[in-house]
Amino acid sequence: MTDATRVLNALGAPTRRAVLELLHGGERTVREITDAVEVSQPAVSQHLKVLAGAGLVRSRASGARRLYRVDPDGLGELRAWVDAFWDDALAEFAAYVDQGGDTDEEKR
Repeated sequence: MTDATRVLNALGAPTRRAVLELLHGGERTVREITDAVEVSQPAVSQHLKVLAGAGLVRSRASGARRLYRVDPDGLGELRAWVDAFWDDALAEFAAYVDQGGDTDEEKR
């Protein structure tokens, strides 16, 4: 499985997307995340495990707590995957412009 596939799979769950969006605002404890997304602590811990496994979230110890945050490098593979589609779209647009705006369908 590619990193992009792992990231897409991890983001397939609405709760994980909500957790990631919450962490985009800064570090949070499991308790803070649980309160914000209104699911059980074990469920939040499982979602964090999946997000960490996909490289989207990092944690660090702070006393007896763990603080979670977005891993800025984690979206790199996904961005590269999306950028490949964008690059194709830009190339097609450039070809369209180079042809004077004519498409194959317009020439028929």
